[in-house]
Amino acid sequence: MPRWLPRAMVLALALVAVFQLGSWAFHQLTGLLVNVLIAFFLALAIEPAVSWMASRGLRRGFAAFIVFIGVLIVAAGFVTLLGSMLAGQIIKMVEGFPDYLDSVINWVNAHFKTDLKRVDIQEGLLRSDWLRNYVQNSATGVLDVSAQVIGGLFQLLTVALFSFYFAADGPRLRRTICSVLPPARQAEVLRAWEIAVNKTGGYLYSRGLMALISGVAHFVLLQILGVPYAPVLAVWVGLVSQFIPTIGTYLAGALPMLIAFTVDPWYALWVLIFVVVYQQFENYVLQPKLTSKTVDIHPAVAFGSVIAGTALLGAVGALIAIPAIATLQAFLGAYVKRYAVTDDPRVHGHRRGDGPSLLTRARGLWAARRPAERRPTDEGPGQDGT
Repeated sequence: MPRWLPRAMVLALALVAVFQLGSWAFHQLTGLLVNVLIAFFLALAIEPAVSWMASRGLRRGFAAFIVFIGVLIVAAGFVTLLGSMLAGQIIKMVEGFPDYLDSVINWVNAHFKTDLKRVDIQEGLLRSDWLRNYVQNSATGVLDVSAQVIGGLFQLLTVALFSFYFAADGPRLRRTICSVLPPARQAEVLRAWEIAVNKTGGYLYSRGLMALISGVAHFVLLQILGVPYAPVLAVWVGLVSQFIPTIGTYLAGALPMLIAFTVDPWYALWVLIFVVVYQQFENYVLQPKLTSKTVDIHPAVAFGSVIAGTALLGAVGALIAIPAIATLQAFLGAYVKRYAVTDDPRVHGHRRGDGPSLLTRARGLWAARRPAERRPTDEGPGQDGT
């Protein structure tokens, strides 16, 4: 046996063990890494505000604390107002449910020649096995929902703490990263950091602008229909539809439909139609235009990045895909050498072997016929000089 063979086998086994250990650790820490990634982009989003206050003489940690407290107060106020509105509407729906049920029963009896009664329906529903099974499953599912809520709150706290540390210790973090790199690489890292801050801010600006437009459009509709709490519902639709990816649109449209149903069931249908139509307008007209201007990427690239981000990281990937791709594109654009484009017809979409177009040939034939039409058909004597 050669002397190098045992060493090679031990080295191969060691590499396999290290790879398996790293793969296991990565899968175990995937949730933490995703939270850190979200916190990093949130810190980039509030970086301009924190830097502005720090340049005015405030300590950077205190400036980050003020920004976080402001965001927390606004979010808590909005959730409290929305919760009180939703609770009032639920109470109103419960109190008016018998009247709704009577109207539905009367409509069914009038159109289908039946003789249904509300008392019979209530007794049949209370004695049904479906209701009993549903109550039992709901009782066991309360613990699962409580565990998910606690886990979500812990995850939110983790993201908030990492975001605060990234925003408060941003200069120290940059110095730590640059201390292990040569000077040329340090300049590139600082440039990439600045680009990431600008692109993330531009993405949030575009989202905020679309939320404003969506809120105003839905406020006008709800105000015309006479739906109560129209301003709060408009803010809900704007924020949820823009800052919760994938399912945000459906969550945003469900609450106005529910409130409109308490006023008139037909109003809920009008709200549903408006939500669907506006969503198509936003997806195909508004969002590509605003994203291409604020983040400076092509609409097709923005759409593809969202799909790729969703496939990789789910809802989190959909949320951070556009600023990440915009940062990468802007950073690589500074190092890609560009040349002057040749003056070739194929650049403009024309093939080299293509002849004159049909319109050009028609114009040529028309120009050739016009002098022939102007010539006299009968020439009198003496006109040709004979």
